[in-house]
Amino acid sequence: MSYTLVIHGGAGNITPEIMNKQQEAEYTQALKSALDKGNKVLAGGGSAMDAVVAAICEMEDNPLFNAGRGSVFTKKGLNEMDAALMDGSNLAAGAVAGVRNIKNPIRLAREVMLHSGHVLLCNEGAGEFALQQGVEMATDNYFFNQSRYDQWVEIRDTNFTQLDHKGDNLKGGPVPNTGHKFGTVGAAACDALGNLAAGTSTGGMTNKRFSRIGDSPVIGAGTYANNNTCAISCTGHGEYFLRAVVAYDVSCLMEYKGLSLQDACAVVIKDKLVKMGGEGGLIAVDAMGNHEFCFNSAGMYRGMTNSAGKEEIAFYGV
Repeated sequence: MSYTLVIHGGAGNITPEIMNKQQEAEYTQALKSALDKGNKVLAGGGSAMDAVVAAICEMEDNPLFNAGRGSVFTKKGLNEMDAALMDGSNLAAGAVAGVRNIKNPIRLAREVMLHSGHVLLCNEGAGEFALQQGVEMATDNYFFNQSRYDQWVEIRDTNFTQLDHKGDNLKGGPVPNTGHKFGTVGAAACDALGNLAAGTSTGGMTNKRFSRIGDSPVIGAGTYANNNTCAISCTGHGEYFLRAVVAYDVSCLMEYKGLSLQDACAVVIKDKLVKMGGEGGLIAVDAMGNHEFCFNSAGMYRGMTNSAGKEEIAFYGV
C-alpha cells in the first residue's frame, strides 16, 4: 500500500534572514501537524480527498497561515476566504469564494462538490449553503489576529493591498521585491488506490477591495487534480496564476506532450510564469506517488510524507 502527501503553507521571500529559530520551530511543528493529520488518513486506507481535507483543516486552524483562522483583513476590516477541492478520480470539484465566518472553508468546498450540484459558490450564497449543510461556523472574534490586524491598520486608509507580509504594498503591476510572502495553504495526495486529490485555501490579500478573488478557488488556475496526470495546489500572486491557468497547464503538458511531473512543473513555474512577471510556486503529486515542490520565489513553506516512511519539511530555496 503506497501513498504520498504533499503540503504547502505559502511561498515568497522566505529566507533565513527573516526567520528566527523560534519561527522556524513554529512553522516546522505546524507543517508536521498537518502532515500527521493527512498521513493518518492515508495510512488507514483513506482516500486522497479525505487526506487533503484533513491536512488543510489543520493549517486553517493555525493562525500562522493566511487561511481559515489566520486570514487577513479586507478593506472593510473583514475576513473573506476562498477554498477549492478537486477529486482526480472523477474530476469532481467544489469551491467557495469570499466566504465569511466559515471555520474551515475547505470543508465547505467539499460540501459544494458533493451536495450542491455546482462547482463554485460565493459570498452570501455560499454562506446560506453552509448553514443548510450544517458546516461549522465561527464568530468574527475567532478570526481576529493582532498581527494581521496591525498589518491592515497600517494601510487601511490607502488604496494599496498587501500580500500577507509587511512591506508588500501593491497597486497593480508586478509584485515589488519588498519581502513579500503569499500565505495560501494547500495539499495534494495520491492514495493507495492511485487516486489523486488537491485542495487550496486562502484569506487572500490584506486590504483587498471590490470582492477580489485570486486563483485559489478557481479550478485549473490554483487547484487541479486528474488521475491521468497530477494533483496540484498553487500559491503566489493570484492574478498571474489566473492568467497562466497554472495548475491545468502543468496537467496539459503531461497529458498532451508526455512531460514528466518534474519537467512540466519547471516549464510552467520557472519559465512561462517568470516571463509573465509572476511569482510563487506549487506542490504536485502524480498517480505513481512522485512529488514535486516547484517555486520561483526565495522559498516556500512545504512538506511531504509517504508510505515508505519518508518525511520532509523545508522553507528555503535550494
